[in-house]
Amino acid sequence: MQSLFPSIASLLRTEVRSIPTTRLFSTTSTAQDWLRPNTDPKLRFKGNPRVHTGGSTRGTTIAWGDYGMRLSDYHQRLSATHLKNAETAIKTKLRGMKYKLYKRVACNIAVFQKGNEVRMGTGRGTHKFWAARVPVSRVLFELKGEVHEKVVKEAFRLAGDKMPGKYEFVKKGDPPIMGRTPVTPELLKELEDRNFKLPPKKRAWIDTLPEHKKKLLKPLRP
Repeated sequence: MQSLFPSIASLLRTEVRSIPTTRLFSTTSTAQDWLRPNTDPKLRFKGNPRVHTGGSTRGTTIAWGDYGMRLSDYHQRLSATHLKNAETAIKTKLRGMKYKLYKRVACNIAVFQKGNEVRMGTGRGTHKFWAARVPVSRVLFELKGEVHEKVVKEAFRLAGDKMPGKYEFVKKGDPPIMGRTPVTPELLKELEDRNFKLPPKKRAWIDTLPEHKKKLLKPLRP
């Protein structure tokens, strides 16, 4: 009887080792495409990009990279094809270089079109492409890596030629923009002289200024 136990134990070991170790489920989310969302397209009106007012400078500065490409023209509706062609132009220009490209705009507006000579009242038509509403002064692309500034500027120029509208080159550390007005320390001082109440985000941005520039500003009123 004792001689049978080693053989049974070895058999059990082989069976346990033969069990596959693959996971039967996954806790990670599915991959999302920033150009074409994995959702059913729903009808949305054409609309206009939301213009931030009241001192908002959302999306107008560099967040992760060293250089950026910003829309200097007023609101544009860019399709997924426009953004894809711009991305391809940047990658083609910077081929073989070490860099990382950040995309700040995603297409989430489904555009439907009807055929020619179709009467009114027959529905929304068929889905043609995805689009994005881009407000003025919004950063579209950011780049970080071992690339010269002039080469990045030329790559962004080629990308801007692939899309409608006018674009400008920005660097990390440039002041934010409120509409088309740069929010500089001189502008903040002028607003303080007018007793203009700044939002909380602007108060936090003042704290990041150097000491010699803080002295130019008057103390904030409650």
